[in-house]
Amino acid sequence: MQQAGQLNKGRGQRRKDETRQKLLQAALAVMARKGPEAATIQEITDEADVGFGSFYNHFESKEAIVAAVMETHIERIGGALDEIAAHVSDPAEVLSASIRFTLRKVEKDPQWGWFLIRAGLGGDPLSIGVVRRMARDIAAAAKAGRGSKLDVDGVVTATSGAMLACIAASLTGRMKRAAPERSAALALRLLGLPPAEAEEVARRRLPRIDVP
Repeated sequence: MQQAGQLNKGRGQRRKDETRQKLLQAALAVMARKGPEAATIQEITDEADVGFGSFYNHFESKEAIVAAVMETHIERIGGALDEIAAHVSDPAEVLSASIRFTLRKVEKDPQWGWFLIRAGLGGDPLSIGVVRRMARDIAAAAKAGRGSKLDVDGVVTATSGAMLACIAASLTGRMKRAAPERSAALALRLLGLPPAEAEEVARRRLPRIDVP
């Protein structure tokens, strides 16, 4: 009897975990189409084919599932970007490599890219870990003399907006050729690097780091 109870408990937990994953995947899909602000719980549960009431067995609110989607689908890449920052000595190259990794992730997973765009344009881009890390890298590059030391906040704002625009251009086919490298070179030029140097840094060999 005890063994049967444990098996039932195990099945119940698996079903609960599966439902939670369905809700997370559905939330990503809906928010990629509409943005986190416009998405509703009803749309998420419909997409997941899950009863509306069961949503609250897994998440307290829409804000809670937005945070979970960020953690599951956005922050996961943060470890790779942190590893770049820890192992690449040139701060400008760190910024370039991080942008290229992000754009390559977008090319592999367009839905992830649309979520990133709509989450960034619909709220504070710095609330997104990818953009927040980019701001860190820009500040480090400016401090090290790799580009302009003036108005770092302005450079962060301009660069984050440019990166989101480049992601959208890549997803819609308007930037078909070498989108990661072109986006990185643009960011480096916004930072203040001369065009030729920005192009050279943007094409350096990427470090061997896995992107989830």
